[in-house]
Amino acid sequence: MRKTILLFAATFCFVGTLFAQSPKLGYINSNELLSQMPEVRAADSTLQVYARSYQEQLETMGKEYQKKIQEYQAQEKTMSDAVKEVKAKEIQQLGERIQSTEQSAQEKISKRREEVYSPIIEKAENAIKEVGKSNNYDYIFDTSSGALLYYKDADDILPLVKAKLGIK
Repeated sequence: MRKTILLFAATFCFVGTLFAQSPKLGYINSNELLSQMPEVRAADSTLQVYARSYQEQLETMGKEYQKKIQEYQAQEKTMSDAVKEVKAKEIQQLGERIQSTEQSAQEKISKRREEVYSPIIEKAENAIKEVGKSNNYDYIFDTSSGALLYYKDADDILPLVKAKLGIK
């Protein structure tokens, strides 16, 4: 009987120790957080204005392209082969310029998006890390992406794993 009580007490202490040492986990939906930050609304507006200028330019070029195609089709029967070739080349070059302008616009808008949103994202990340530290979280996960946003400083086991694998 005494052994049973001691075994029960030891098991209870072991289980209690396990629960006491379990990591404190937290989670956040970073997309929801960002959508509620006032800075994001301002950044969205700035980016829309910036993108609109490129959109207007591309629409103008597209109208010009359509006009040239319609003119070509309407006058094709009366054109000489040399004129047809020149007009077709003009249309092709305009199409290529449109594609080039569109690609350049996408790259510039993407770069501008990064410039505008980077400080906002950094601010949110810093706030998450500060909350993690001040509330003694071991890990904070992002439910919108499944990423680990915060982790408590711990032992880096990379050297141990490398040694196990024989990597120097």
